[in-house]
Amino acid sequence: MKNNIAIRVENLHKSFGDGDSLVEVIKDASFTINKGELIGLIAPSGGGKTTLLMMIGCVEEPSSGKIWIGEEKVYDNRWLTNETRKIRREKIGFIFQAHYLIPFLNIIDNLTLLPQANKINEKAAQKRAMELLRYFGIGDKEKAMPSQLSGGQNQRVAIARALVNNPRIILADEPTAALDMQRSVDVVKMLKQIAVEQKVAIVMVTHDDRMLPYCDRIMKIENKATIFDQ
Repeated sequence: MKNNIAIRVENLHKSFGDGDSLVEVIKDASFTINKGELIGLIAPSGGGKTTLLMMIGCVEEPSSGKIWIGEEKVYDNRWLTNETRKIRREKIGFIFQAHYLIPFLNIIDNLTLLPQANKINEKAAQKRAMELLRYFGIGDKEKAMPSQLSGGQNQRVAIARALVNNPRIILADEPTAALDMQRSVDVVKMLKQIAVEQKVAIVMVTHDDRMLPYCDRIMKIENKATIFDQ
């Protein structure tokens, strides 16, 4: 069903430079990703995984093509809005290899920073943040500083931060790269649970083939084009 589509991309192209220095990174990428799906995105090193993720996330401008976020077309050979930052704040959550928590803020303040920037009042922001911390089993860590948490706990906080504004899409760029095998599996299972329970579309870049069985579908970048495993 059309209204079940979270991300739609048509003929997306990205190149850098021009003339003799032109480098094509992504060529004619076309795909749809549904709500509730966990997609594993793989490619060789330098194959364009992060570039594709950043184009979907309205961070990197494509060279050409079309992008829909839900039912809203946001790019058609140019950005169709001047509010790409607003789209990112309200509709997209990002998770990275490093947690990038603000070291001088405690955990609850790290989580409430973005909602308050979106004009959510402090009480409502704190309620949502605590719901997420309890959901991830770290509800007793709200006053702790990032330096007092383990790597796995900080990554849980980073995932909670990506969810705090109720995004419809989460883009995760190698979120398990800094974790050991067991913590990596725990994080990917967590992402799968989030996708299913909250109907969020999640695209996860990974270099670790052991994480792929937990994904609903695997998307590859081969010869600059995107294909799904059958």
